[in-house]
Amino acid sequence: MPMKLADLAAIAGVSTATVSRALSGHPAVSKATQERIVALAREHDVRPNQLARNLRLRSTGAIGLAMPLGHARTQHLTDPFFLSLLGFLADLLVERGYDILLSRVLPDGSDWLGHLADGGRIDGLLLIGQSDQYDAIERAAERYRPLVVWGVNRPGQRHLTIGSDNVAGGAMAARHLLERGRRRLLFVGDPGPPEFADRWTGYRDAARAQGVEPELLSTVMDPHAVHASVAARFAAGAAPDGVFAASDVAAMSVVRAAVEAGLDVPGDLGVVGYDDVTLAAQMSPPLTTIRQDLVQGAALMVDRLLRRIAGEDVGSAVIAPELIVRASS
Repeated sequence: MPMKLADLAAIAGVSTATVSRALSGHPAVSKATQERIVALAREHDVRPNQLARNLRLRSTGAIGLAMPLGHARTQHLTDPFFLSLLGFLADLLVERGYDILLSRVLPDGSDWLGHLADGGRIDGLLLIGQSDQYDAIERAAERYRPLVVWGVNRPGQRHLTIGSDNVAGGAMAARHLLERGRRRLLFVGDPGPPEFADRWTGYRDAARAQGVEPELLSTVMDPHAVHASVAARFAAGAAPDGVFAASDVAAMSVVRAAVEAGLDVPGDLGVVGYDDVTLAAQMSPPLTTIRQDLVQGAALMVDRLLRRIAGEDVGSAVIAPELIVRASS
């Protein structure tokens, strides 16, 4: 017969309640007592009933991780940016004892977020990106507090976000290309989602400040679609000499289309991406990019979510981007 908490309490010389609190990490039990009881529990293979504990605390012990794809239904969780951020978030949540409920959401209707939040399966929700669902997220944030989003922060915004300063990142890309002598500038990406819109705004405004009017090549953020759009643009003539792509994956498609068109990168064309995914440094030529610090971002998202779950009033944070210069520009 498995040992009960009462049996372990007798061995430890404390009450059953103290054993229960020690195994759940309750601050009322001293660290030394917690360590002693945890060691005894391992020695005697005692496992408290997690489900019963969760019911007492009105907790599921799980956090939802969701990626809304209203603007890019062909995009997958295998995208290097999403994989990296999801990996960092998952590691941090597991370290804190949470299970993870992962969803790739294709929004259908206006209450998809309410269904995720109110399903009774999670204690809180992390969203990776705002996509074209900004208004839906704003409505959910009015009544659902344990919600943290990777994305942009707008004046008066209700939902809590963590994300890089995309306007500043776009401006960095423009200034870098202009300093390299590039004057025929192009932005490649979908200007609809807030993050991409801010990158285009920063790029455009910084270029205009130096007397250059950049072009916008709007395209779905799918590698095949980006490649096809850029290849068609190059085939039409009057190729740009500097390209800022809204993501590293898009920038890789730009480089491939340029090489196929007989253009030298960076001789004929300088290319800058955004994100600094792992593959960016490994491609040929290595990609110049605007780095988002995903390690810091993931830590902030998890910290703010857990503090929201605990009832604290915490707000959004903006992470400074960093220009990483490599051989593509």
